[in-house]
Amino acid sequence: MDKCNIRGEINPEILIIGAAILDILVRPVGVDVFRVGSYNAEDIRMSVGADALNEATILAKMGKSVGLETVIGKDKAGKLILDHCREQGILLRADSVREGLSTGINVVLVEEDGRRSFLTNPHGSLRKLRLEDITVPFPESAKIVCFASLFVFPEIRTRELEILFAQVKKQNKILCVDMTKCKNHETAEEMESALRYVDYLFPNDEEALLLTGQKSVEESAEVLLNIGVKHVVIKCGARGCYIRTVQEKMWIPAAEGVKCVDTTGAGDSFAAGFIYALSEGQNLKDCAQYANICGGKAVEVMGSTEWI
Repeated sequence: MDKCNIRGEINPEILIIGAAILDILVRPVGVDVFRVGSYNAEDIRMSVGADALNEATILAKMGKSVGLETVIGKDKAGKLILDHCREQGILLRADSVREGLSTGINVVLVEEDGRRSFLTNPHGSLRKLRLEDITVPFPESAKIVCFASLFVFPEIRTRELEILFAQVKKQNKILCVDMTKCKNHETAEEMESALRYVDYLFPNDEEALLLTGQKSVEESAEVLLNIGVKHVVIKCGARGCYIRTVQEKMWIPAAEGVKCVDTTGAGDSFAAGFIYALSEGQNLKDCAQYANICGGKAVEVMGSTEWI
C-alpha cells in the first residue's frame, strides 16, 4: 500500500476515516461585516480542518502513528494538506488525491464569544467520500478505527455504514464514531443496523437530542444504549460530558478555568483526547477526563489544532 508520509511507517496504530479540508478563520466578526466595505479583524489565519484531519493531527502530535482515509483534490489546497500530513507523520494513501476534485475550504467567522458561522462549498471534497474510497481490510496494526463523522457524507448512508462498521468488528478492532447534526431527519432507530456495531459514540448534546428526539442528554443516551451502542459519550461543552453504558451512568465535569476564544475543533479535540487515552489503556472515566481537558484547551486558542 503506497503511503505518503514523513516517518516511513506503513502500519498505523489508529486509523481515522473522514474529511480533510482547509479552514480560513476570521475573528472576531460581528454583523457589521456585512454592512461595510472593509472590516478589520484582529486575527485571520489558515488552518487544517474537518473532523478526521483534526483528529488525526492531534493524535499524531501526541505521538501516535495515525493513518487517514480521505479524498482531496489535486490542487493548491490539496497540496497544503499533503504537506501538513508529511510534516506531522500522518499516513495518507497516494490515491487519496483525485483529479477533477476541489479540495474543501471553509471560511469560519468567529464571534467575540467563540461561536462560529461557516461558509462552505458543498461541491468540494468535504462531502465527497464514498464507501469505495475506503480501503479494506483495514491494516492489522490499527487497534482503533474512528469514523469522523456521521452525516457528513451524502453517499455514506446507513447501509454503507453498516457494511463499513461490520468490517471493523470482523477484524476485532475498537470502533469509535464522531458525529455532526443529522441532515435528513434520520432517527436513531433507523440507524440501529449500523450503530449497533459502535463501541464509542461521540455526539454533542444538540446532535444527540436531534438524532434521538429526546429532551434531555440522559434520555438521549438511554436511546442510543438501547439500540446497541456500547459506550455513549455525549459532549456537553461547559457542562463536561455524560457517559452511559450498561453498567455505568455518570457526568464528568469540564476542565476548570477555561476562557473560550474559538470553539472550532473543540469536539474533534475531545474525540482525539478520548481516543489517545483509550489507546493508552486508560479506564472510561480517565478517558473522559482527558478528553474534557483537550476540548478545554482547544477553545482557548484560534483554530482547531493549534492548542497542541
